[in-house]
Amino acid sequence: MYEYILIRYGEIGLKGKNQRDFIKQLVKNIKRSVKSNLGKDAQINIERGRLFLKLNGDDPEIYYPSLNRVFGVLSYSPVRKVNLDLETIKASALEEFQSLPKPQSFRVTASRSNKRFPMKSPELQKTIGSHIYNNITDLKVNLHQPDVEVFLEIRDEGAYIYSKKLSGLGGMPVGTGGKAMLLLSGGIDSPVAGWLTIKRGIVVEAIHFHSYPYTSERSKEKVLDLAKVLAQYTGQINVHIVPFTKIQEEISKNCYESLWITIMRRFMFRIAEKIAHNRKALALVTGESLGQVASQTIDSMYAINHVINTPVLRPLVTMDKEEIMTIAKKIDTYDISIRPYEDCCTVFLPKEPKTKPKVEACEKGEARLNIDELVNEAVENTEIIAVYRDRKDEYGFF
Repeated sequence: MYEYILIRYGEIGLKGKNQRDFIKQLVKNIKRSVKSNLGKDAQINIERGRLFLKLNGDDPEIYYPSLNRVFGVLSYSPVRKVNLDLETIKASALEEFQSLPKPQSFRVTASRSNKRFPMKSPELQKTIGSHIYNNITDLKVNLHQPDVEVFLEIRDEGAYIYSKKLSGLGGMPVGTGGKAMLLLSGGIDSPVAGWLTIKRGIVVEAIHFHSYPYTSERSKEKVLDLAKVLAQYTGQINVHIVPFTKIQEEISKNCYESLWITIMRRFMFRIAEKIAHNRKALALVTGESLGQVASQTIDSMYAINHVINTPVLRPLVTMDKEEIMTIAKKIDTYDISIRPYEDCCTVFLPKEPKTKPKVEACEKGEARLNIDELVNEAVENTEIIAVYRDRKDEYGFF
């Protein structure tokens, strides 16, 4: 019987004096995920370099979906814990092996952080391996490519035996990297950018620019459904719905058509920066990939960035579309993103957008607009929708 799930973390182990804070946040996030998925209060022990989730008689597999949604978990294994008596260790290792589909070859890998244990790792591997080999018929030892590998960790508090290593998401625990505002359009790219940002431990809030009646309520629902997927990894995401119709109409009436997208994006960045300041976020996040469309050339990025001082994170900047789509399918946002509901960018798309817009040309066009008034009005009329991973009503308003 498995007593624990052994949870490993990666980068956190490289941290210095603040490592304890990262581990504390990781434990907190695991507990939240288990509580959300199973309604259980997880018991987690912190040992050197490891976390141990106590099963209390539960099947370990019921915890796997919870662990698969927590950034910072590198890998995990259901483990048997026994005392440091050699005969007990041998019996438990054999029991672990016998619980598996019968393999043709195996090896034993031992580690010994408890240096008081009388046997060194190579001797321990040989002893346990011989015990398994002598009790199982038609079995070969293969040290290079075994069908099954039995792992043994000798620690101060006992011996841990396991044979499965399940991969986690890696990354950093959410809540350790500050806060950023994600420009969430409803397309394929921006939710992937949000997911990758969350993976680095950043708490994300989303900003969506909605152009009713040019864009339908279905396009808004699509964005909330994308936020629902991202909330599986964070617990909650606040989505700021910005009314953008008036700004787009003013741009289309007063500015050169070839600059519509660039000037529109400059307004988005101004508004996002104001909301970020109000929400104490220190960066913006976009789904831009260099050269993918006219507004994502390096010239366009420069002209758009020129209006703000806030850092802009672009996790997808060097990826091609196939790479982005692969991640979107992996995280279950792709099918939502391709729903046929247009966003505000596609509705006001010029026939021949500038790929190398000049800052001066944008400023000349914007001189015909009351920038401050339009930005402030959009921010003041922004609706905030809280999207939860574990609420049946899905969305909460405040």
